[in-house]
Amino acid sequence: MRCRFCAAPLDQVFADLGSTPLANRNLLAGQEPDEQSFPLVARVCGSCFLVQVDDSVPPGEIFSDYDYFSSYSTHWVEHARRYSEQMIQRFDLGDGSLVVEIASNDGYLLKHFKAAGVTVQGVDPAANVAAVAIASGIATEVSFFGTGCARHLATQGLFADLMAANNVLAHVPDIRDFVAGFSILLKPDGVATFEFPHIMRQIEHMQFDTIYHEHFSYLSLFAVEKILASAGLRVFDVEELATHGGSLRVFACHATSSHQEEPNVECLRIAEHEQQLDSLEGYVHFADGIAAIKASFLAFLESAKRDGKSIAGYGAAAKGNTFLNSCGVTVTDLFAIYDQSTAKQSKLTPGSHIPIKAPRAIEVDRPDYVVILPWNLADEIRTSMQVIESWGGRFVVAVPRTRVI
Repeated sequence: MRCRFCAAPLDQVFADLGSTPLANRNLLAGQEPDEQSFPLVARVCGSCFLVQVDDSVPPGEIFSDYDYFSSYSTHWVEHARRYSEQMIQRFDLGDGSLVVEIASNDGYLLKHFKAAGVTVQGVDPAANVAAVAIASGIATEVSFFGTGCARHLATQGLFADLMAANNVLAHVPDIRDFVAGFSILLKPDGVATFEFPHIMRQIEHMQFDTIYHEHFSYLSLFAVEKILASAGLRVFDVEELATHGGSLRVFACHATSSHQEEPNVECLRIAEHEQQLDSLEGYVHFADGIAAIKASFLAFLESAKRDGKSIAGYGAAAKGNTFLNSCGVTVTDLFAIYDQSTAKQSKLTPGSHIPIKAPRAIEVDRPDYVVILPWNLADEIRTSMQVIESWGGRFVVAVPRTRVI
């Protein structure tokens, strides 16, 4: 095993979650016998301290057809709207500017820039999702992004004032080639923003369910600065966000750009050093807490079932599938999972084979407990599904500990 960035040996295990199916690969009824599972092991590099999963699944197997559509989360669409407003104001974007989004999904973000009169270009490898963006008028290149894709776009004269990469840096297997593409497409004073879950918060809150095959990397500012520097890019600002249980928004530019480094960057470098993210000591104890979280949830299930309570889930999210499969949960434990995405409804969750239903079915099923699997959206889900209180139903969140709300 070698580090996907610096090629150093990978000797330290961060988390071993056994063998699981792909977290976003929901099944049609009858496909269960053909389902594949793959080892899910995350390791930390002792040289650059990039946490990464083993290369057990080809990227094309994961991303060519995708069941995640960003627009189904009102929380995430609002996050995108605020981002677009902030970037337009901060970097004076308007007529004549170009914004390129990598992993543009169904156009959820670029539509806000387009409405403001900014020219937009999306890039996404999932043809089924990109088709939705294209149908709504968002120009989209169906491709994995890297130096090859960047050169192709550059031959069309597409040089960006702003490049957005929200929750994609963690998804790329060849992270060195990926960031090199940004240095090709960015104008001399252009800006690239990268949002990704911050591994400092992942460790702090024991968010082991965010580990799955399509998340190739788990990132600190320390590691990201090294990766960006390999492509001639430098970080000049960073923001800490509440999204996904604690994320970073990193602002990068060419090393020779006029953008001045903000004090936030050095403050976060110090915080990561204090948490020992620049040494193996900061990572070696993460695995110890996983067993305790799993045991707590399984004890809840056993107690609820012993009391004759019915249990369902809400949100057929990838993190939820990692959690369910690592705990060995099946349809005998949760009889259904409700999800707003019509692309997921009437399918079965990977591994656990739990039926995915539309949220309106919850009033018919009337479960006693509803486990919120995408815990980062717990407030949104509780607000939208208050109807369960009418029959005495209760919400449950299992990470970082099992608690009945």
